[in-house]
Amino acid sequence: MTTNTSPGITTRFLVFSDTHGLDSLPDSVSSEYADVAIHCGDLTTESKLDEYKASIRFLQAVNAPLKRSPELVDQVYGRYGEVRRILNEATGITVLDEGTYSFRLQNGASLTVYASPYTPSFGDWGFQYRPDHGFDIQNVDLVITHGPPKGIMDYTYSGERAGCPYLFEAIARARPRMHCFGHIHHGWGAKLVTWRRNVSQKPSHLTDIDNGSSVLIDKLATLTPKGLSTTSHCSGDPDPLIYGSHTLFVNAAIEGTADLPVQPLWLVDLELQPALT
Repeated sequence: MTTNTSPGITTRFLVFSDTHGLDSLPDSVSSEYADVAIHCGDLTTESKLDEYKASIRFLQAVNAPLKRSPELVDQVYGRYGEVRRILNEATGITVLDEGTYSFRLQNGASLTVYASPYTPSFGDWGFQYRPDHGFDIQNVDLVITHGPPKGIMDYTYSGERAGCPYLFEAIARARPRMHCFGHIHHGWGAKLVTWRRNVSQKPSHLTDIDNGSSVLIDKLATLTPKGLSTTSHCSGDPDPLIYGSHTLFVNAAIEGTADLPVQPLWLVDLELQPALT
């Protein structure tokens, strides 16, 4: 891992997940511009075409030139592949299969992304695996998965950790600038993690995080109801992100409970390196 502390291009990310058929943005979000909009999966609840059409209306309302989602759609209540065609062709939204992708952003920055929809077997949901799954994450700025790594904002309502240990191992070795996900609604929040200097032979949240130097940004227990949560980790900010030493983890699940039906979306500012000319 090469640590780069030089200033880059400030890039704004709008991050959200688990919209489950929601068809409109909160008023406080609709006017916000972002360079990249990221949906971390669960566009729908039952994969019905009406839910997807509602989700498309939601995504079209987002004010961002680049919109990405890691959720592969291959079984719907319609013709095979119809939803993928609607998402990719009709709206310009790109669904990312598992793998690594590179983009040149309109602001001149370079963005390298690893995406995966796979989560450990837990309940009755799609894209689950057992007993393990390999995550080939190398030299990327951003990781988008549907579920969390084990030990990071992965507590369920019942108090059980539902994150993936194999995903944590891969993240701890790659140390991207940001890892965003959802799936575990109760785990909503963000944390700027400081890594220990040396990676363990088998990394875990118990051994590889310097908790004393990490910063909890927000979680449900301390949340003031609002439509948008913001955080910035650029040069000059109180907690600047140093690539290779820090990773910003964001659980962006926005489906909540009767008390707070829509949890806040995340607006995140990070610095990226300029794209090669």
